[in-house]
Amino acid sequence: MKIENKITEAVRQIVEELYGQPVPEKMVQLQQTRPEFEGQITLVVFPFTKMSHKAPEQTAQEIGQRLAEKLPEVVSRFNAVKGFLNLCISSQQWVALLEEIQQNPRFGFTPVTADSPLVMIEYSSPNTNKPLHLGHVRNNLLGWALAQVMEANGNRVVKTNIVNDRGIHICKSMLAWLKWGNGETPESSGKKGDHLIGDYYVAFDKHYREEVRELVAQGMDEEQAKQEAPLIKEAHAMLVKWEQNDSEVRALWRKMNEWVYAGFDETYRALGVSFDKIYYESETYLEGKEKVEEGLQKGLFYRRDDGSVWADLTSEGLDEKLLLRSDGTSVYMTQDIGTAKLRFQDFPIDKMIYVVGNEQNYHFQVLSILLDKLGFKWGKDLVHFSYGMVELPNGKMKSREGTVVDADDLIATMVADARQMSADKVNRLEGITEEEAQEIARIVGMGALKYFILKVDARKNMLFNPEESIDFNGNTGPFIQYTYARIRSIMRKWEKEQEAGSCPGNSLAPCTLHLAPEDCPSLADREISLIQKLQGFEATVKQAGQDYNPSCIANYCYDLASEYNRFYHDFSVLREEDEKKRTFRIALSAAVGQVIKNGMGLLGIEVPERM
Repeated sequence: MKIENKITEAVRQIVEELYGQPVPEKMVQLQQTRPEFEGQITLVVFPFTKMSHKAPEQTAQEIGQRLAEKLPEVVSRFNAVKGFLNLCISSQQWVALLEEIQQNPRFGFTPVTADSPLVMIEYSSPNTNKPLHLGHVRNNLLGWALAQVMEANGNRVVKTNIVNDRGIHICKSMLAWLKWGNGETPESSGKKGDHLIGDYYVAFDKHYREEVRELVAQGMDEEQAKQEAPLIKEAHAMLVKWEQNDSEVRALWRKMNEWVYAGFDETYRALGVSFDKIYYESETYLEGKEKVEEGLQKGLFYRRDDGSVWADLTSEGLDEKLLLRSDGTSVYMTQDIGTAKLRFQDFPIDKMIYVVGNEQNYHFQVLSILLDKLGFKWGKDLVHFSYGMVELPNGKMKSREGTVVDADDLIATMVADARQMSADKVNRLEGITEEEAQEIARIVGMGALKYFILKVDARKNMLFNPEESIDFNGNTGPFIQYTYARIRSIMRKWEKEQEAGSCPGNSLAPCTLHLAPEDCPSLADREISLIQKLQGFEATVKQAGQDYNPSCIANYCYDLASEYNRFYHDFSVLREEDEKKRTFRIALSAAVGQVIKNGMGLLGIEVPERM
C-alpha cells in the first residue's frame, strides 16, 4: 500500500476515535511538505477543527501523536505548524517504495485489457500537394505522444490519419506537372516525392499569378482576372474530370499521390510516428454526402432554393452551416461526417480525439453537434485537442516556398546541429564508431526537437528556437538524455564489478533491494526527495491522460533529471564505502533511469545508452 494511502486510512480512524465523527476520504488532504519545514508529507488539519473544537495546532498535535503510535513503522516523528501536521516518514518506508518501483518496469502505467475503452486519435491530416511543414511536426508529435499517454492510462488506442487527397489544390500540382514536368519523377530528379509535387504546386501558383497580372494590365478587374485566368480554368476542368472519374486524370492522380505518400512515409519514419489506419478524403466525401442526404430525409437538415443543404444550429447558439453546395459538391464538414461514419463502422469507438490546430475550434464545435444529431454515440463527447501555432525566431528556416518551414529540412538541421554540439563529448567515448556517433546525433537531435515542442502546453502558441533546444543545460531534451546516459554509465561500471551472470547485462535495474528493516540505511533528505519525485510519476501519467496534456510528462522528466543531478552532485554512488548505502544508491539510480526512459518514451523520445 502507498504511504499516502496508509496515512489517509489511519487519519480517518484516528479522527473518528478522537472526535466521534466519521471522516470521508476526500476530507484527508495530504501534500508535500514545504522546504522550510521538516518532513516529507503534510496533513492539512483545518477540516478537523470543527470536530475537535480545539485550536488547529492542538488538533494537529493530537492527531500526530496518535499517528506516531499507530504507524510507528511509517511515521518516525512529526511537528505541528498551526493547522499543518508535518510528518517525517521513516527510511524503511522510502526504501520499500523504491523496491516496489524497481520491481515494476511499467511503474505508473495502467494495463490495457480487451475490455479497456477504445480511443481513436486522429492526427497529421496532410494535403497531397505539398510536403509536411513545421506545423505538421507539432501536430504529429502531439498526436503520437497523446496516443502513448492514453494507452499508458489503460485505454486501447487506434492512431489514425485523414489524407486530403482531392480538390482543386491537387489538380493544380497535376496540371503544372503535365505542362512543365517533362516526365520528371522522384527517381529521375533525386527528390522526395512530396517535395517534387510541392515544387509543381509552387510552379502553378507562379504562372497563375503572372496570368492574373497580365489580365489586370489589360484592364480586367483583379477578382475577375483570378476567375478568368486560363490556368485556373484548366485546373477546374481537371477537377470536373476527376469527379467524373475520367480514367486519364485518375491515373495521373494515383501516380502522383503515390509519390507523395512515399515522401510522407519517409518523414513519418524520421519523426518516429505511425498510424494504425489511414483514411482518404477521396473515399470519405461520398460517404459524407450520403449521410447528409440521410439527415435531410430525417428533417435534421434543410435544402435551400438553390439546392444547397444546410444545418440550422441557431437553437444551439451557433449559426447555419453549409453541408452541400448548390452544385452538390461537398465541404470539409461533409468529409468529416463521412470519415466518422467509416470509422464508426470499422471500430467500436468509445472516444474520438481530433488533434487539429486552434483555428478549427468552431469547426469541431459544429461537427460535435452534427455527429450527435446523426446518431454517433461519441459525437457529443468528441475531443478537439486544440493546439496553438508554432513559429521560429526569424519566422522561417530553410523552406522551399519561402513561407513555411519544411519538416525534412528541420529534421536534417536538428540532427546536424546535434552532431556538431555533441562532437567533443561523443568523440571522447571509447570505441565509438562513426555510425554510432551519427546514431547518437540522430537520437539527440530528434530528442531536442520533440522535447522542445512537447514541453509547451499544447494550447499555447510557441516559438521554436533550434539553438536553444539543442542545449545540454536547462529544460531541454539533451539535458534529460545526458542524465540517462550518465546513469547507464554508472550501471555499466557496476555490472563490471559483479560476478558474471549475477544480473542481466543490459538491464537498467541491477537487482532488487530486499533490504531487511534492520539493514535499511538512514536516508538523507535529498535521497528521500528523489524517491518522492519517482513516486510522482504515477500521478503525472494519470493527470496527463485526464487533461490530454503531454507537456506535464515532459516537465516531470526534466524535474526528475534535475533532482537526480543534484543528488549525484551531493553524494557518491559507486565510491560510497558503506555497502548498504552504495547498494541503495545504485538501485535509486537505476530506478530514476527506468522512469526517465519510460517518461521520455511516452513522448516518443529515445534515450541513448552513451552520450
